[in-house]
Amino acid sequence: MAKVGDNLFSAGERKSLAAHAPLAVRMRPEILADFAGQAHFAGEGKLLRRMLEAGSVTSLIFYGPPGTGKTTLARIVANSIKAKFYYLSAPAASVKDVREIIAEAKDRLITNGTKTLLFIDEIHRFNRAQQDVLLDDVENGIVTLIGATTENPYFSVNSPLISRSTVFAFEALSKDDVLGLLNRALTDTDMGLGAMKIDADPAALEFLAEICDGDARKALTALEVAVMSQAKAGKKKKIQLTLEIAKESVQRKAIQYDGTGDTHYDLASALQKSMRGSDPDATVYWLARMIVGGEDLRFIARRIAVCAAEDVGNADPMATILAASALQVAEFVGFPEAQLPLAQAAIYIACAPKSNACANAVWKATSDVQSGRTIPVPAHLRDAHYAGAKKLGHGLDYKYPHNSPSGYVPQDYLGKSLENPYYQPKNIGREKIIADYLQKLKNQVQELNQK
Repeated sequence: MAKVGDNLFSAGERKSLAAHAPLAVRMRPEILADFAGQAHFAGEGKLLRRMLEAGSVTSLIFYGPPGTGKTTLARIVANSIKAKFYYLSAPAASVKDVREIIAEAKDRLITNGTKTLLFIDEIHRFNRAQQDVLLDDVENGIVTLIGATTENPYFSVNSPLISRSTVFAFEALSKDDVLGLLNRALTDTDMGLGAMKIDADPAALEFLAEICDGDARKALTALEVAVMSQAKAGKKKKIQLTLEIAKESVQRKAIQYDGTGDTHYDLASALQKSMRGSDPDATVYWLARMIVGGEDLRFIARRIAVCAAEDVGNADPMATILAASALQVAEFVGFPEAQLPLAQAAIYIACAPKSNACANAVWKATSDVQSGRTIPVPAHLRDAHYAGAKKLGHGLDYKYPHNSPSGYVPQDYLGKSLENPYYQPKNIGREKIIADYLQKLKNQVQELNQK
């Protein structure tokens, strides 16, 4: 059922909270001035701050990685608009829970005019029917909804609910933001660790701020583990927070990776664009992100192969050959060794000359096939290997190129003339040689026409 949280803590509640709650929970700010990060929408003059200053908050969708302040900011919004705060975790909640909160919200609004803010964590886990229950009451202002999600809401949240809400995209906290939170936790004598004698090595705090990947909860949890483990071991002695202790207090770095969501496609896009952009260092970094995140090697290999054909093409045909070989070897050996042929192929493609002339050629031709009049196969190009073909005129007057010493005979292969050729090789890599050869053939045709 819903977890109901009071908007502001009394002195007694703060003391109780400090005694039992994790540091990351205790250090949650209650006013916007103490909130770290998200300056692009919560900073001075930005949209959310203007909403709060005007006292006019619409329903909101908070979208972003974990530990970036979505729940904290929802509580701050509730405090700011003096609304009763309800918390629901979508995986554990039901339609009955939502209806009960809405019923209470209506009574409260009619009785004393108090607003209700319903915060639904992981709202993408609500199915369509559950989300639809919210629509009317959100639109009529019975409740102010804040939905939090780590998945792209434009894919995971119903369009009608999106249209009734303002979407704010959260970003991972900067290293400086996290450092500020760690130092505040060390000096806060009320809710933090300030009452303890702690000598923190700046290098230890820098490490925690770096390794948490912008996740404040992860950084504060590691700090608490480091400090409390030393406090119990040393009893009343001054606590030394060293770099080594900080490293021991952090679990192995967990890479956030959703094999079907935004991260999956964003990293694939970054990998392909880095190969296309001829940046081998960026290429191998994004490749490593996908590998460490547990991406399917065949998906990675397909992206590499597509880039070889689309972005290198005939400027260096070896790129496609190497991409195909990398797929075969990677599937044969599996991870972790598969990273070697994948890296070899990706780096080769990044360093190869680039041409999308082949891709453009097939895209233009496909467009013409789909939208233009279908061109019939010219009679002299049609199959003549069956009885009666000659009676139909098929294959007659076909000129066999190898009968010419040059291996080329001018004849119509398309049945119509093109104002602009589909294939226009670039003057780079192997395509420069192809372009020179095609120009040579054109010159032969011009010479024959002049005779």
